[in-house]
Amino acid sequence: MEYIPPSNPTQAHILCADCGTPIQPNSANLCLSCLRNTVDITEDIPKQATVNFCRNCDRFLNPPITWVPARLESRELLAICLKKLKGLSKVRLINASFVWTEPHSKRLRVKLTVQKEVLTATILQQTFEIEYVVHYGQCPDCTRLAAKNTWRALVQVRQKVPHKRTFLYLEQLILKHNAHRDTISITERRDGLDFFFSTRNHAIKMTEFLASVAPVRTTASSQIISMDVHTSTTNYKFTYSTEIAPICKDDLVCLPIKQAKALGNIGQLVICQRVTNSLRLLDPITLQFADLPAEKYFREPFPSLCAIPELIEFLVLDIEPNGKRSANGKFEEADAQVSPMNAGSFGEADAVYHARTHLGSLLSPGDSVMGYHLRVANFNSPEYDALPASRIPDVILVKKSYPDSKKRRKNRNWKLKSIAKEVEDNAEETGGGKAKGALGRRGGLDAARVQKDYELFLRELEEDEELRAGVNLYRDPRVEEDRRKRREARARRMAERAASGQGPTPTGSADRMETEGDNEGAPEGDDVEVEIDDGFTTDGESEFGDGEDVPRVPIEELIDEMDVMDIGEE
Repeated sequence: MEYIPPSNPTQAHILCADCGTPIQPNSANLCLSCLRNTVDITEDIPKQATVNFCRNCDRFLNPPITWVPARLESRELLAICLKKLKGLSKVRLINASFVWTEPHSKRLRVKLTVQKEVLTATILQQTFEIEYVVHYGQCPDCTRLAAKNTWRALVQVRQKVPHKRTFLYLEQLILKHNAHRDTISITERRDGLDFFFSTRNHAIKMTEFLASVAPVRTTASSQIISMDVHTSTTNYKFTYSTEIAPICKDDLVCLPIKQAKALGNIGQLVICQRVTNSLRLLDPITLQFADLPAEKYFREPFPSLCAIPELIEFLVLDIEPNGKRSANGKFEEADAQVSPMNAGSFGEADAVYHARTHLGSLLSPGDSVMGYHLRVANFNSPEYDALPASRIPDVILVKKSYPDSKKRRKNRNWKLKSIAKEVEDNAEETGGGKAKGALGRRGGLDAARVQKDYELFLRELEEDEELRAGVNLYRDPRVEEDRRKRREARARRMAERAASGQGPTPTGSADRMETEGDNEGAPEGDDVEVEIDDGFTTDGESEFGDGEDVPRVPIEELIDEMDVMDIGEE
């Protein structure tokens, strides 16, 4: 006979070894309740722990030495709490969450669900709570701050030039790339800036950034602050001295003959056309370019012959382009006839000079151009003295000049941002003033000079599109508001004249009214500029010129102003 198994076999049951409850057979021969009472998978996990909290900076200690900001019941704080549990690696974590507690109770409760294999093919899951006690203390940063020993690394940036234009541009690059986010403080010195950092790595990162945007040379030094002979540990303070090359944009340079040959036989008299992490040199006679890296410059440094303060304004009498253009197509070679605007001050009235220039595509007869008057200059340079007289031009033209008008400054509808900084403590060096605005605009030491440097920097941004590309320009709502008020005041006065039967007034004299007349039509409490100066004299001619040739920043390049921390307004 053939054996046929039953279609619905019944599974055998056994009795629990402790309580006698019928259960399915397992390796422990225990029911679930008895198994939980017998085996505790959380016995190696502490039910109480501590977390360290700094009340000064609101940060928790992330073992072993890192302090991180974390809010209550946040994922960051939960990770810190779980990291404090040593026995958690012996079980499998299924879930973790906070249990609400009073914020002022100094207690944190975390609910955990874990699993662990207790016997062969038997996995036990258990849920329990852990209580954390918050211990208050001070982090190392706050301890150093209380002891006035906050910084561990210092970057000193210096440039030996009599102006601040380089640091004004460097400030904008730092703002654009947010390179100052790790600084503790920034202090303005008479000839540069000091950046203070809490760690050495942040200082090294700043020096690398400076080396990527400017020709610099950095030297490092260290000073022992404290030393523990028992543990052989030492605390240092690191100082990085960063020197920027004293060659600036539009400076006239006389290269050493060896250096000129190494740069492709370029002429010795060159103009610094661009300053990045290298010096871009231009021969204005041959339109030849050469890039001089920072390491090569500091290997054999040389000074500049002339700087921007020594530029003289010339009047272009005639210009004849030769058709030869530079490699980048920006400049064109031309022969120009120029005359100094103030020739009488040189003892050469009505003097006319011939100059070979690279500005053939920019200049026209009647334009003004800035250049260096080598005919009357006297330099203390062995390289310049060694040049043959036939190779020294009378005049070297540098850039086109635009009128310095009130209307040009009034139409500037953009502004720059500034880094929040401090002034050096030495009152004698700072002249008792405090920093305000852009770097270098101090109000006690030669304020007129630094204000002039700032205005020159703004003009360079307007005239140089390539220089402007590395800077964030912001809309100035105050200028737009002033324009709106002027339009409203003008329309109000025209309406009053039309109502009185006087009719429209010719342009140029309608806005030249007395202050009392402007106040009559202005509403009470409205801040309206009652004296509207459109730049017209009594004969109807503009005292500012037509202004059509003055470069302006396109509105497409402006960005809306945003409230950014640690950024001041110009």
